[in-house]
Amino acid sequence: MHERGMLIVLSGPSGVGKGTVRQAMMNSGYRDFKYSVSMTTRKMRPGEVDGVDYYFRTREQFEQEIADGGMLEYAQYVDNYYGTPLKYVNQTLDEGKDVLLEIEVNGAMQVRAKCPDAVFIFLTPPDLGELKHRLEGRGTDDEATIIKRVRKAVGEVKMMSNYDYAVVNDKVPLAVERIENIIKSEHLRVTRVMDRYTNMLEHTKLSD
Repeated sequence: MHERGMLIVLSGPSGVGKGTVRQAMMNSGYRDFKYSVSMTTRKMRPGEVDGVDYYFRTREQFEQEIADGGMLEYAQYVDNYYGTPLKYVNQTLDEGKDVLLEIEVNGAMQVRAKCPDAVFIFLTPPDLGELKHRLEGRGTDDEATIIKRVRKAVGEVKMMSNYDYAVVNDKVPLAVERIENIIKSEHLRVTRVMDRYTNMLEHTKLSD
């Protein structure tokens, strides 16, 4: 019987580079992560693909999913819904595979309440000036929206105390290495492996 997979929650302020770090983790080949694609009501950006970057849905469709109990977590952020479909996460963890969630801070707190054994990693920018610079570099938001996101980030950074780990995204390869080291350690945590050894002892016959 295989062990249940580990749920890894990666979040942080908008513009910190969560998507870039997540993609680099998926490409590194370190582990066979399964990425849980989030659902959102925000508009698709150039180059994004439905079902790959996000499941893009209307507000009405998203609210129906909420009503049907189909979301592990959801939140409204800058006038749009973001959330994680529940069914895929449970099925994948039951198969013994790790699931990586890249979600907003408010959503992560919902997962914290429902899945306390998950690993919560907060990705931080080197400073708020750099965060604003990255948001401007996207070229997808006007100045008013960028200011709104930076102000939101201040409150989100204050919520870092609810996470298990904080990783600075100064350079993507370094951030990925730090996160991979965290995951290696978490897989060796006694509370995660104790059942395996208890089962081993129960099925081991010792001669006199």
